[in-house]
Amino acid sequence: MAVTEILNAHKNGLRLSTGDAIALYLDGDILEVARLAADDAARRHGDTVTFVIDRNINYTNICKVGCKFCAFYCDHENEKAYVLTPEEIFSKVEEALALGATQIMLQGGLNDRIKFDYYLDIVRGIKERFKITVHSFSPPEIAHMAELTGLGLREVLTRLQEAGLDSLPGGGAEILADRVRQEISPKKITSAKWLEVMETAHGLGMKSTATMMMGNIETLAERFAHLEKIRALQDQTGGFRAFIPWTYQPYNTELGGKKMSSYHYLKFLAVCRLYLDNFDHVQGSWVTQGPDIGQLTLTFGGRDLGSIMLEENVVRAAGAEFRMQLQGMVDLIKNAGFKPAQRDTEYRIIKRY
Repeated sequence: MAVTEILNAHKNGLRLSTGDAIALYLDGDILEVARLAADDAARRHGDTVTFVIDRNINYTNICKVGCKFCAFYCDHENEKAYVLTPEEIFSKVEEALALGATQIMLQGGLNDRIKFDYYLDIVRGIKERFKITVHSFSPPEIAHMAELTGLGLREVLTRLQEAGLDSLPGGGAEILADRVRQEISPKKITSAKWLEVMETAHGLGMKSTATMMMGNIETLAERFAHLEKIRALQDQTGGFRAFIPWTYQPYNTELGGKKMSSYHYLKFLAVCRLYLDNFDHVQGSWVTQGPDIGQLTLTFGGRDLGSIMLEENVVRAAGAEFRMQLQGMVDLIKNAGFKPAQRDTEYRIIKRY
């Protein structure tokens, strides 16, 4: 089908096939695709652009996986290796609350010397001490806990949920194609296992996000196969709150390479907004692209700019040094002609500016 026919079909309410989406990305005019994606976003969210205030607490940097794209991990013997105590984590949560955070993300390496009770005690301790959402532990971490304990995924997730875990971030997806995963992260879970963790969580009533790290060694077909898999699971469960794509950061990593261009990132983001018709939210990445391109995402189908991130260590270790303060986020959104609003994890508006 020609690009014009694809665009007209979408305007008439027909769902894009994966082939249609690839054709739009390859042959569509970037401004025409962006305009259609922006129209889609406006129908869903008007001129409101949201963000959340949270803190990403990396409880350990010790990891047995050793992904080639990661500049954060180390082994047990490294002088920089650490595991945060529960008290250190509680202190970080308290600091985050004082700065207006409504969400905590606990994420760390797959450290085989950490017991399952450590995770349960931390989540339970946070919930007993603070009123804050615990949006934590990516699918590789959940699968790691299951492996260490011998428990099934459902049992691990149930125990975490009973301790107070609210929802799961989508980390560890990278590209949901096992050829790519075998090359860049051969010790990490398969794409099927990532999807199984999410399906299991959704079955327990636990919402999550879906992510993609693009621009390393994947082919375009593999990137769109990733979208096809998460769209299919969303059709089945409805458990994803948002899709969050970002670009691979090559510095200080074994994999190396170059950054994906902002042009290709923005065009892909717009196609994602059109293709992922069952996702309410598509997030723009100022963290990997910088504030200026982050602002442009608002005209390419994005209506959420993620987190101000009071703390973030993993992407920063790979060379992304962008930072954002609350007023900077508000000004960035206003200067693009949109209305900024702070949200919570469930995308409920807390405050408008």
